[in-house]
Amino acid sequence: MQINRRQILGGAAAGAASFAMPAIVQAKAASAHVVVIGGGFGGATAARYLRQFAPHIQVTLVEPAERFYTCPFSNLYLAGLRSWDSIGHGYGGLRKAGVNVVHARADQVLTDSRRVLLSNGQALSYDKLVLSPGIDMRWNALEGYDEAAAQLAPHAWKAGAQTQLLKKQLEAMPDGGKFVMVIPANPFRCPPGPYERAAMVAHYLKQHKPKSKILLLDDKDAFSKQGLFIQGWKALYGDMIEWVKQADDGKVTRVDAKNLEVETAFGTRHKADVLNVIPPQKAGFIADRAGVTNASGWVPVKPESFESTQVPHVYVLGDATIAAPMPKSGFAANTQGKVAAAAIAAELSGSPLPAAAFANTCYSLIGTDYGISVAGVYRTAAGKLIEVPDSGGVSPLNGDAAFRKAEADYGAAWYKAISADIWGG
Repeated sequence: MQINRRQILGGAAAGAASFAMPAIVQAKAASAHVVVIGGGFGGATAARYLRQFAPHIQVTLVEPAERFYTCPFSNLYLAGLRSWDSIGHGYGGLRKAGVNVVHARADQVLTDSRRVLLSNGQALSYDKLVLSPGIDMRWNALEGYDEAAAQLAPHAWKAGAQTQLLKKQLEAMPDGGKFVMVIPANPFRCPPGPYERAAMVAHYLKQHKPKSKILLLDDKDAFSKQGLFIQGWKALYGDMIEWVKQADDGKVTRVDAKNLEVETAFGTRHKADVLNVIPPQKAGFIADRAGVTNASGWVPVKPESFESTQVPHVYVLGDATIAAPMPKSGFAANTQGKVAAAAIAAELSGSPLPAAAFANTCYSLIGTDYGISVAGVYRTAAGKLIEVPDSGGVSPLNGDAAFRKAEADYGAAWYKAISADIWGG
């Protein structure tokens, strides 16, 4: 790879984008109020860095959960390599940084009057609004798969009760059983995520239920880090994992959650002992309420600031956005949060908009000492996000055992660093 992993991980910003620091907000802007909805990788980052860049403005973070559980490393929890508590993060560090944290749900955004209505009856006025709403599932976009079906065939694509349910089902699965995963077409949260999950489920099964099989039914013909994943699966798990691409009848068209059965486009039926259905997705519901989504269900943004292209004074981060070629990843949301915070601070202070630059690395674990990654650096050009040529790449196919172990270690270091950068303190 051409990018240096140690450089990416270095510094208090956990290897995120570098940009010109905005001027401190002057006294005339001291009464400004920025409301941030969503306390995950994007929203919590934006809240913390707004306080750093513009300490005289008021920042309120709205997040229902008192503890945030991350999708990154949740696959390791399924494998038994991480405890549940180890992927949970509280908000004490953000409070110490001067962020007002409100544990409530944002139910409505009134952009005309610049107010947010909360589930606790509170109404917050804002000068600038940051949305980091994550994803919601497109229920019934896949026939038979709705919220009730997810209690039988969990998606586990939001870390929480669904993740814990999937692990319980794995633990109850008989040796010699079949784990079936349904994988959607692009775009969706964390493109390498399903394939890392397959590896982590295989790790668990190899230890506890070695006669079992994993079937991946994919609505695509190719996926992120494909050669690396397939090579790693074969090396560590033999023929335990079977991947069926869309062209080979991998597209699932119907789910029968009660019978743990799926049907493909060619009419083939597959019966599972544990059924993990990852359905098509869209931006979290509050993005719709704010009027920032388009017909795709995702949010178009201005790449230099991540302000909505549809509603002024509203900035949107992370998985909810249309930000290709950046992936829908936690690292991407973290860098976007810093860019948006810098842009908001500059605007409130009357300073020029700082140049935006972004970085991302997606680490994936295939085995305890077997990691792989893909990295990229991004900037704006002619009003678009572009990947900087020769700035990143993927792990080499010919990496030896020491290289794979180093990548696994880098992934663990990344998680520790970015968690401290966002929620620590």
